[in-house]
This record gives sequence, structure tokens and C-alpha cells, in this order.
Amino acid sequence: MNTKTFIFDLDGVIVDTAKYHFLAWQRLANQLGIDFTHEHNEQLKGVSRVRSLDLILELGNKEASQKDKNKWLVQKNDEYLTYIDKVDASEILPGVMRVLKFLKTNKQNIVLGSASKNARPILEKTGILNYFDAIVDGNDVSNAKPDPEVFLQGAKK
Repeated sequence: MNTKTFIFDLDGVIVDTAKYHFLAWQRLANQLGIDFTHEHNEQLKGVSRVRSLDLILELGNKEASQKDKNKWLVQKNDEYLTYIDKVDASEILPGVMRVLKFLKTNKQNIVLGSASKNARPILEKTGILNYFDAIVDGNDVSNAKPDPEVFLQGAKK
């Protein structure tokens, strides 16, 4: 049998945690007096946390010190973590389990390539960590998507 490697992204492919990022960003933006909509959120998909904050501040035409930015980045992530702390198998998108089981049964390599620094806890909480032969996440890469680094590292692993 010819073994192949399948690399999956996490948010929007395996689970839909983007809604939790939106809620956490929206809450922070509202605290800063910035109206933040679903349409604005589309600009943040696949973008690093630091760049996302910069985009939100640009949206509100706000300036901030690095100290404030750092504080807000921690605040946003803490808010997001309270949401994903409640994640379970019900968050797995339709069809994902069928594909993962098929690939495992056919002894194919399964890799996660995600910008999320919270990928492992999400996979653990949804009960599917054991399906993945390797994980490359935001803790392993220095370049955020659309840079292909996360997928290139996943292919190497």
C-alpha cells in the first residue's frame, strides 16, 4: 500500500473554534470602544494574534503602547481559553470523524498544521488527539499563515 500524508488545519476544518476567537476579539474591541462585526472578523482568519490586534486598533483608529497591546493580547487569549475550556466532541465538524477513521484504517499519516497555539488542548478535549501522527502548531512556527511554514514542517514530520 502506498502511504501518503494528509495535513489538516484545525479551525474551520476539524472544529469551528473561530466563533470563540470572534467573541473574544469582539469583547476586547467593545471595551476599547471599537465596533467589531462578523465582517471585520473575516480579516482576522489565519492571522496571528498580534496582527489581529493591530487590525482591530486600525479599525478603531486607535493608538496603543506596547505595554497596553501586550496586556490586551493576554486578556483576549484568556477570554478565548474560557470558551475552549468547554469544547468537547460535539465541536467536531461533520464528516471529520469519518475521514480520520478512514485514513487511520488505511494506515495513512495524519498531521495537524495549525496556526493555533491551543491546538493540542482542543484535540485533547474533543478526544481526537490520538488520530494525529504529528502536530505542528503556532508554538512550532515563526511565520503565520499564509506563509506555508506550518504545512512544510508538518510534511517533514
